[in-house]
Amino acid sequence: MKKSDALISSLEKWPEIVKFYKNCFYNTLETTTEWLEDGTTFVFTGDIPAMWLRDSSAQVRHYIPLAVSDSHYQKMIEGLIKRQMQYIQIDPYANAFNKGPDNKGHTEDVTEGNSWVWERKYEIDSLCYPIQLAYLYWKATNSTAMFDDAFKEAVNKIIGLWTVEQKHAEQSSYSFQRFNCPESDTLSHDGKGSPVAYTGMTWSGFRPSDDSCKYHYLIPANMFAVVVLRYVEEISQDIYKDETLALAAKKLGSEIDAGIKAYGIYKHETFGEIYAYETDGLGNYNLMDDANVPSLLSIPYLGYTSKEDMTYQNTRRFILSEENPYYYAGKAARGIGSPHTPTNYIWHISLVMQALTSDNDAEIQELLRTIISSDGGTGFMHEGFHVDNPNEFTRPWFAWANSLLGELIYKLVEDKKQHLF
Repeated sequence: MKKSDALISSLEKWPEIVKFYKNCFYNTLETTTEWLEDGTTFVFTGDIPAMWLRDSSAQVRHYIPLAVSDSHYQKMIEGLIKRQMQYIQIDPYANAFNKGPDNKGHTEDVTEGNSWVWERKYEIDSLCYPIQLAYLYWKATNSTAMFDDAFKEAVNKIIGLWTVEQKHAEQSSYSFQRFNCPESDTLSHDGKGSPVAYTGMTWSGFRPSDDSCKYHYLIPANMFAVVVLRYVEEISQDIYKDETLALAAKKLGSEIDAGIKAYGIYKHETFGEIYAYETDGLGNYNLMDDANVPSLLSIPYLGYTSKEDMTYQNTRRFILSEENPYYYAGKAARGIGSPHTPTNYIWHISLVMQALTSDNDAEIQELLRTIISSDGGTGFMHEGFHVDNPNEFTRPWFAWANSLLGELIYKLVEDKKQHLF
């Protein structure tokens, strides 16, 4: 019996959970995955026909345990990583790509164009996710098939870009403007973004929601960069035997981490020291959290620090309270939403992430009840849903959210916590 079949069998007493597991765990494999002739894998996001570097990684992460003994999943993940590296070589500032050079997507944006690019909103996490996927896959399977010259070249390009973006105003050529759109879809100051001071952190134009940053040092994204630079250091030493690359990753990671500690922590009068969502190094802070990952809620999931870390615990209490302007509570649910979606819309991604970062069984159980009762009768996850009426939701087909729920259910069973269902 395959591992996935055995897991389903262990859930026979919980038919509602089995339904969601079958629907959501396999959703990416069944609906958003294309096997291409060049041996790579194109994983689109769902109701949008483009491949996001972030989403595609998150959509397959939960398949890594199955890839340990299943060549089908191995081929899928290795093929995806190779395609991601190809895209990064084409344009490391782009967040989403077409399957081919067909010039589809946001072609009227004022930025450097490329026929492969669907959208060129620069987000730090777009470059973090493929490295994380490759590292976690390597550690689980011992496969090094994806660590070829193209991967190494892409990593060098990423380190170079993040180094340039430590001094965005002085050194970066990146700019982005979109007209006749919400303010969150473009960058101010002629496409260069609002002013920042040097902090050691690396600049981001946009959040993982694809909304523009208010202040351009996005703390959870910089944390994610620190984590994957540690991965790069290890890969460089163990796989490539390249001490120069390892030292470059270590140096940059240390500078970003020092910037987070010096500029990313805010002394809140109620919650104590908390991580800000964004800062500019000029004394301004954005105190909030967004449902999209990397988020402040997801810090332990990313691997930056532990769940027990006091600053994280203070931050968690803040963002799961009404002090967070995007925390909503209603008749049907309570949780974190996003300025990307309407007011009073909670995201399934944030509910699942809250459960994945919790050690409290009662909290996890309550979240599971909320999640499975807020599908709007579809059997699938969505982007956001209304706190008073889950039948009102955005994006009926959102593979990232489906994958994350599949990951949660799989993890709970592996941790022998079926009683929470």
